[in-house]
Amino acid sequence: MNSYKKELWFNTDTRRAYINITPKIKECLKESGIREGLLLCNAMHITSSIFINDDESGLHIDFERFLEKLAPEKPYEQYEHNGFEDNADAHLKRTVMGREVVVGVTDGKLDFGPWEQIFYGEFDGKRNKRVLVKIIGE
Repeated sequence: MNSYKKELWFNTDTRRAYINITPKIKECLKESGIREGLLLCNAMHITSSIFINDDESGLHIDFERFLEKLAPEKPYEQYEHNGFEDNADAHLKRTVMGREVVVGVTDGKLDFGPWEQIFYGEFDGKRNKRVLVKIIGE
């Protein structure tokens, strides 16, 4: 069995963002040379997320509206966590959107449904954050 590891770094200009990282993940898969196996992609920061969904701009707006209803950013004082930082909402949003995805690899390609793409979700941006890509297989 072979193993491949790479770290991707993101620094968004905004507090929240949804970035389609599928092309970067496909590059990693190609670099790995693995044709059959599993790909793990996970956010290494507690206020960012990795998830699979459709790359449709209206849906991205819907994500934002949905998450703001569940865990609004402001007022900051509504959260016990917000003493040293003002990012309690980002922690909650990450919990909803998830930490990682695992995707099967078959014949050197990601096993996706018709519209599936991998996204990096940022909920407390404007600083460097790391994403781990780990691929195992043959």
